[in-house]
Amino acid sequence: MKYLYYPGCSLEGTAVEYNISTRALFDALGIELVEIKDWTCCGASAAEAQSELLSIALPARNLAIAESMEESIEDILVPCSACYLNLRRAAEETRKDPELLAKVNKVLEPEGLELKGLKRVRHLLDVLSSDIGAIGLAEHINKTMDRYSVAPYYGCQCLRPYVVFDDPEAPTSMEPLILATGARIQDWHMATKCCGASLMNIKPEIAQEMVASILSGASGADAIVTVCPMCQMNLEGYQNQISRSAHKDLHCAILYLPQFLGLAMGIESRDLSLEMNLSNPSAFL
Repeated sequence: MKYLYYPGCSLEGTAVEYNISTRALFDALGIELVEIKDWTCCGASAAEAQSELLSIALPARNLAIAESMEESIEDILVPCSACYLNLRRAAEETRKDPELLAKVNKVLEPEGLELKGLKRVRHLLDVLSSDIGAIGLAEHINKTMDRYSVAPYYGCQCLRPYVVFDDPEAPTSMEPLILATGARIQDWHMATKCCGASLMNIKPEIAQEMVASILSGASGADAIVTVCPMCQMNLEGYQNQISRSAHKDLHCAILYLPQFLGLAMGIESRDLSLEMNLSNPSAFL
């Protein structure tokens, strides 16, 4: 089994541990990830403020490069939820709007690229839950995680606005994967609440209040498990400040889903870069 792989900028910077653990997990599952050649930024959240065409053309370039690679691989696996949303939007918008597609291809023409809409953009969680599933994952579990209670956190962008593989209001795709490791699911109601995203940079007092409610809701859990670099950064990077402001200890280990699943598969914590997490993952090291 093979997937084209778009890591995106965060996974080569602030979320490099997400990249490393994703690659380690899929290698252990016997699945090959073929990185898209010469990929570039998807535009993140800044491109649309400058130009709507640019916000489509940037991710479309990566899709066009993917189409020029191995024809036998249909799906592009994207771990970052923001990258997934941008690439998915470019694929969806150009597929339903021939005029937009023509404009995008005009932009891509100097590089000899053309977008035809031949590839399918898929989030990491979609691939893990739909293609591998709890049963497939269980075959690789060799270390029970039954001592842990885990709060699955989906965030916003992997489920909205494109309803593809889960219910955006009441998602459940992560739970069977976690249960397959022997861990318990924390009873909580914050799985889809916004972490504040980029508000942490411009309105930190508001974003920290939003994160505080999420951390408070996970009280009693051994870890919150995420699938988004922005969510991961917000949930684990400000726990000291948030705990001081709330006048209570809101510290909690925040793990990427591939890190947690990788531990259950017997992958060494150093090979999952667990020591790079900003929150304290000592219980899992």
